[in-house]
Amino acid sequence: MATQSSTDRVRAALLAAGIEDRIVEFPDGTKTSADAAAAVGCSVAQIAKSMVFRSGSRAVVVITSGANRVDASKVAAVLGLPIKRADANFVREATGFAVGGVSPVGFTSAPIMLFDQDLLGLGTVWAAAGSHSHVFPIAATDLLRISGAKLADVRVDD
Repeated sequence: MATQSSTDRVRAALLAAGIEDRIVEFPDGTKTSADAAAAVGCSVAQIAKSMVFRSGSRAVVVITSGANRVDASKVAAVLGLPIKRADANFVREATGFAVGGVSPVGFTSAPIMLFDQDLLGLGTVWAAAGSHSHVFPIAATDLLRISGAKLADVRVDD
């Protein structure tokens, strides 16, 4: 039996949640928020990037606006857990995705999830679909619902 690809896991998670499969591939890549925004023709803020941290052996995924930087101290305070940045090996092992393609759904094991409250003001957002070249559009409210994430203020105050 063939192993399910990362993008197939995302597709299955979306369909299971009642979200239409609108995954799009951009061969030139969507690895950064700026790359993704340029590819899909939206603002960087409308990119829902998944930032991975770790708390012990558990992944902490923060779904945030591509225009925001995540304040790790705010994340730790909301969760009541110590966190630190995750390296690329941990990201792949804990989420099933490589850095640059971490989706907010379709994980191989359930992470702790937070959702940047700033995304709710943006309507449709675009998220990674399991690779550095696949993304999908989704209403921010639907993404919050299907991710099971806790809504929080996580951005760095400039």
